[in-house]
Amino acid sequence: MKRSVYLLLILLFVANCKNKNEDIDKEKPRINISFAEAFPKNCDTLYFGDTSKIIIEFSDNQELGSFNINIHHNFDHHSHTTETSLCNQDLVKLPINPFSYIQDFVIPSGTKIYQTKFSLYIPASNQQGLFDEGDYHFFISVTDRSGWSAVKGLSIKMKRR
Repeated sequence: MKRSVYLLLILLFVANCKNKNEDIDKEKPRINISFAEAFPKNCDTLYFGDTSKIIIEFSDNQELGSFNINIHHNFDHHSHTTETSLCNQDLVKLPINPFSYIQDFVIPSGTKIYQTKFSLYIPASNQQGLFDEGDYHFFISVTDRSGWSAVKGLSIKMKRR
C-alpha cells in the first residue's frame, strides 16, 4: 500500500512538472506599426510645439507587461533602426540643445493585444532655448510578463513648423 502511494505521488509530481514546462513562454512580444493609423512610422516628422497621437499595437502569445518610448537625437547618424527603408538624413552636426524623451508605460494585466492611443506633446524649447531640429530616433520597446522583449527603432525628423 505504501509503495502504491509513493508511486502515485511520484507520478503526480512528474505530471505536474510536465504541465508547468508546457506553460513556459518561449515567444517574444510583437510591435506592429504596419496598419494605416499607426504613428509614427519610419521617416515621419514630429513637430516642436505640437501634440502627436502615438498609435502602436503590441501583442503577445500569453500576456504583455510594459512598453517604453525613447526619443533621442541622431545628429551623429548612429544606427539602431530596425526598419529597412532609408530616410533622408541631414548633415552630421553637434548637438546644442537636443530634445530627449524617455517614458515607461504599464500595460493592464491579462492583456494579449494592446494599442496605444496617447497624446505626446513635444515642447518647442526648454530653459536653454529652442530644441535642435533634425534627425532623431523614436525607439520603442515592449516586454511581456515573462520578461521577453522586442524593440523597434525608427528614424524620424523633428522640426519647427
